Amino acid sequence: MSRRIKIDASRMQNRDDILDYMEDIFEFTDDYGRNLDALYDRLTEVTEDIDLVLTHDAIAGILDVPYAYRTMMVLGKACDENPHLHILFRP
Repeated sequence: MSRRIKIDASRMQNRDDILDYMEDIFEFTDDYGRNLDALYDRLTEVTEDIDLVLTHDAIAGILDVPYAYRTMMVLGKACDENPHLHILFRP
């Protein structure tokens, strides 16, 4: 059974908030590097099945914040590399 995480765009308003949010939802340890390279590295090492759920509203909110958009691109690349990660689009 996959763990399902609904992406909350309201927690993705600036770089620090986004990195905190990623640390929270993926339960990273304290040695997480707090940048997009470190996020990618950690995500490609995930061994549990995780579904990341994006709604239309979340996508609209993410598109308004450049660092949030870049973060989502990293999530997408990690999903391409790691068969345990999936992005699901929901209304």
